[in-house]
Amino acid sequence: MKRYLIIGAGAIGASLAAQFELSGVPYRLFGRGEQIRHIQAHGIRYVRPDGTRTLKLQACSDRCELVLTQDDLLVFTPKTQDLERACMDWAWLPVYGNGPARTASELPVLTPQNGLAAERIALRWFGQVYGASVNTPARFTEVGQIVVGGYPEPGLVVVGRFPQGEDSQAAEIAADLCRAGYLAEAQPDILRWKAAKLINSVRNNALDLFEGPAGLLQAYATELAREAIAVFSAMGIAPARAQERRHRVSHWGIAPGCGIEPGQQSTWQSIARGSSHEVDFLNGEIVLLGRLHGVATPFNAAIQQGIGRLCQSGGAQGSSQQGIRLGQIDELMSSARELAAKPRA
Repeated sequence: MKRYLIIGAGAIGASLAAQFELSGVPYRLFGRGEQIRHIQAHGIRYVRPDGTRTLKLQACSDRCELVLTQDDLLVFTPKTQDLERACMDWAWLPVYGNGPARTASELPVLTPQNGLAAERIALRWFGQVYGASVNTPARFTEVGQIVVGGYPEPGLVVVGRFPQGEDSQAAEIAADLCRAGYLAEAQPDILRWKAAKLINSVRNNALDLFEGPAGLLQAYATELAREAIAVFSAMGIAPARAQERRHRVSHWGIAPGCGIEPGQQSTWQSIARGSSHEVDFLNGEIVLLGRLHGVATPFNAAIQQGIGRLCQSGGAQGSSQQGIRLGQIDELMSSARELAAKPRA
């Protein structure tokens, strides 16, 4: 059976390792820093709607502890801004065994990041790249603890070969994820699924960091999504629709009282932990693609610039984890309108 080497012990990586541990899917979890040291010493406190477990995970913090084989698949779970470094670190490690792979660059890899950039980044080093669109309501703000509120399954996953195609490898990954408890399936057009997820990410994630009247926040969210849809239309990408799923998912959702709070998605959590955020690869991805395809994206540009400036100046410092806010929505709206009014070069 394939062994999954999960690189990164954040919300996605650690929860995936926990599900593999509970279901018997072969894996190893690799990470750095305080989180992986805590996991090695004390295990992970894995909080789910049906109970809390402390799991001893198969974790390591030194790549020298790992002997890569022909049966391995690399799962890169760092945020997109850290993915290139991870690919460089792992691509040229030796692979042992009698199969065709001589270095890790010849092994298959899975990229579950939000946005559309991760697969293209990985493809520079790895010839078999499988994108994944992951919907797992997870929270990682406390070292040694991961909260996953999806219920009854921990999350929904769509897997596909990048840039397109559906093969036996994608089907095997989806089957292993189903064995681990996820609602997972393979699809031949992974970019459409990741585009659909990106619309939701640009609409909601960064806005968690702003406050103001609910109506104004909703209006801004609508503009963010509208710009993303216009960009995808210019690219000839029709985002996937929920009814195209092969699994029935109407029963699935976020369990009440599970510890997943509205307004505290992954970008908010990154700021709360004091780590780098992925806005440049969410809203910033729409800005980049808009520039490449001649589509104006002033609302996404304004939120990318606003968060960039505020984080650079330490605007989030001193905020409590329960009340992090970087700015006011009316100021952001004014910036977007100013950008929209500027003549395009």
